[in-house]
Amino acid sequence: MAKAARAAQVWRTYRSVSQPGSPGVGDRLKALPRLIGAVMRGEYAGMSKGKLAMMGMGVLYIVSPLDVVPDFLVLLGVVDDFGVFLWLMSSLLGEGGRYVDWERERVARVTGVPS
Repeated sequence: MAKAARAAQVWRTYRSVSQPGSPGVGDRLKALPRLIGAVMRGEYAGMSKGKLAMMGMGVLYIVSPLDVVPDFLVLLGVVDDFGVFLWLMSSLLGEGGRYVDWERERVARVTGVPS
């Protein structure tokens, strides 16, 4: 069940990134530092500090030499890291896209020029 949910999330992220007018992968990744800052300052209500902390823990899990399932258990050890990686990337790309859209709408409201 978890594999199907991860695959579905990856598919939704891919479709979101590939839609015309949607922020591209590069724009989404470049927006991440701004997103983190806006969440920490309380400017962007589209993501909670708790979700940001979960994503941070995901990064730590991937780079940490300690795993819940050790990598020497060849198949299982790699699969758990890959599952966290897929969740993290789809979450970061999804949140990054929503943040870029939010920034565009905010600029349009301030300048009166539609994005």
